[in-house]
Amino acid sequence: MNSLRCFLLLMIMASFYNCERKATSSMKDKSPEISSEKIEALLTQMTLKEKLSLIHASSSFTSGGIPRLNIPEISMSDGPHGVRYEHGRGWSRLENADDQATYLPTGITLASTWNKSLGLQYGRVLGSEAKERNKNIILGPGINIIRSPLNGRNFEYLSEDPYLTAQMAIGYVNGVQEHGVAACAKHFVANNQETNRSNVDALVSNRALHEIYLPAFKTVVQDAHVWSIMGSYNKVNGQFATHHEYLVNSILKNDWGFDGVLISDWASVKDTKEALLYGTDIEMGTELVKSFNNPDYDGFYLADPAEKMIESGEVEESVVDDKVRRILKLMMRSTVLTDYGQGERNTEEHQKTALQVAQEGIILLKNEQILPIISAEKKTIAVIGHNAIRKFASRGGSSQVNALYEISALEGIQKIAGDKYEIVFSEGYEPYFDENDFRKENVQTAAQTKVNNVKVAASKKSNQKLIQDAVAIAKKADYVIFVGGWIHGFDGYAWGEGTFDSEARDKVNLKLTFGQEELLQQLTTVNKNVISVLYGGSQVEMKNWLPNVKAYIHAWYPGMEGGTALAQILFGDVNPSGKLPVTFANSHMDYPSHSIGEFPGGDEVKYTEDIFVGYRYFASKNISVPFAFGHGLSYTSFVFSNMVTSTVDNDNEIRVTCEITNTGDMAGYEVAQLYMSQNKPSVVRPKIELKEFSKVWLEPKETKKIEFVLHKDAFKYFDANTNTWTLEKDMYTLLLGNSSVNTPLQKSIKI
Repeated sequence: MNSLRCFLLLMIMASFYNCERKATSSMKDKSPEISSEKIEALLTQMTLKEKLSLIHASSSFTSGGIPRLNIPEISMSDGPHGVRYEHGRGWSRLENADDQATYLPTGITLASTWNKSLGLQYGRVLGSEAKERNKNIILGPGINIIRSPLNGRNFEYLSEDPYLTAQMAIGYVNGVQEHGVAACAKHFVANNQETNRSNVDALVSNRALHEIYLPAFKTVVQDAHVWSIMGSYNKVNGQFATHHEYLVNSILKNDWGFDGVLISDWASVKDTKEALLYGTDIEMGTELVKSFNNPDYDGFYLADPAEKMIESGEVEESVVDDKVRRILKLMMRSTVLTDYGQGERNTEEHQKTALQVAQEGIILLKNEQILPIISAEKKTIAVIGHNAIRKFASRGGSSQVNALYEISALEGIQKIAGDKYEIVFSEGYEPYFDENDFRKENVQTAAQTKVNNVKVAASKKSNQKLIQDAVAIAKKADYVIFVGGWIHGFDGYAWGEGTFDSEARDKVNLKLTFGQEELLQQLTTVNKNVISVLYGGSQVEMKNWLPNVKAYIHAWYPGMEGGTALAQILFGDVNPSGKLPVTFANSHMDYPSHSIGEFPGGDEVKYTEDIFVGYRYFASKNISVPFAFGHGLSYTSFVFSNMVTSTVDNDNEIRVTCEITNTGDMAGYEVAQLYMSQNKPSVVRPKIELKEFSKVWLEPKETKKIEFVLHKDAFKYFDANTNTWTLEKDMYTLLLGNSSVNTPLQKSIKI
């Protein structure tokens, strides 16, 4: 009998490897065919201990396998915007590893393109490079809603708006999974701050969860069929999100039908029984907290403690079986057990994608007829600011990348300017770290420095010698390009340098650091042609310098070709087309998470602003801001006209058409943004909500007709009393334009 069973198992495995290894890198299907019979046959061969070995880590970035059954480990890698540098079995970086990779623009830069097709291209780069590095899961995209501009990880995320986030994430997921690499959408859910992230309890209403914080996850599950999701560190309404009965079991797995694998964030599992019963499928990183260099993998919550709990009868073994089935399904879908061919890394095509995302994601916010820089005479351009020479790929926390190369702003400007202009450079300011320097502008500051055990450089401090040198060259220049903004911190516990865009910590305010504001003020005093270029994952306070600069470009973290893209925009080789995926207000205190709700809170953080996140709040309260959601300038001009609405599909859908004309002399992209407003709702609703968008290329004087189709589901709100989505009979207004505050075309419809 034993011989027969072994023979049957070998036949099953042979059939699996011969029949299922069929997908290629150009695979069109969502996934290969999954055989439940093969899964059950493998499951019956496993001991309890073998099953448990699959559901927890076996090294820093692998979960366990079963050698006896030829089931390999699953290899994972960080990489929302590039495959992370290589680890060995431990946590330390592997020395002399072949791990150089394409460094893509960060998530918020991708979202700023408002180009759905670029999401797909972006994902394809990640999937191909992960596959070439033998990674089975890439830990991205990050699709948490940007609730506050102070979140240190905003650069990884996409938007304050759930619809924009969802639509950009679809392509990302599909592109990664085309290569047989599982995307892992993160962090599920309400992980909207880094301060006290491992313990903070996000107190958020059921309506806000369904309308703001859950929709992007629902979309990647139901429309992109994502193969894995990462749970977040924090609690949500009293229970840890990684093993949350309502969020994971009821919503994710039951209501949405998610058939993939829920992976814990590293050390986010807190309880064996809850992890078993409430949906955690793979536990990663837990023992790193206790024994960083030599983890006891048998001591994980889902290892020996789970075995004891099951053997005692406290938890049924069937709950482990469900996890194992999901893991085996992921293995069959992915490169773990299915041949998708060879991946590619650092190709010219991948670099072109990085460049295009940067070109379309960098945003021109202000321009007083100074850009593009075009001159028949040789002019002197002073490039001033530390960020002009800084490289960003290797910092920021878990998202860091060992980039094949990275073109700085200065390098890009020098390359594109060539011999047409004289380029002079002065650093102007320098990042520093002073252990005796604390920022104490508000109560939150002191609390945060204690929690994160870091010191923060004061914004008032500056290097006067560097300022003097910069002002001296600015006086003689025809143009000044100031390059500043935020930078990433070092990896590790300190996160260093007094910098703010980094995992594991939040900003304390939006004030420019290292004396940049003082520098800008002096530059604009001696030169009237100052162009401000800022890097970073969020805005800065602008009131003291914005009126005095002729132009303002926000470059985010634009990847390995960022310097090239920036220079192409500055000199007119590329027409800027980026649009803000977030609102730029005057101060962090203007945002509803601070003015109405709480950030970062203490052990609890109250989402009192509820559904009024970002532009929803500013529009509903009629609060003006420097730069609205969806805003972004071009070197040409566009006119929207001829809006027509009609019903289709037995009145279940609304068709909206309009025309867009490029009235200028330069070809370029425009983004048509369609918003909705309910006229007389029975419950409080935002004044406007984004419902669809389309990016359109137009030649000079060209007119194109575009079409949107909205299902009536788009007009619903979540009724917390009935726990259902509800459509009210009412008049609704559709608003169409190129930002949340510029919607020249409006039509009322009855539903």
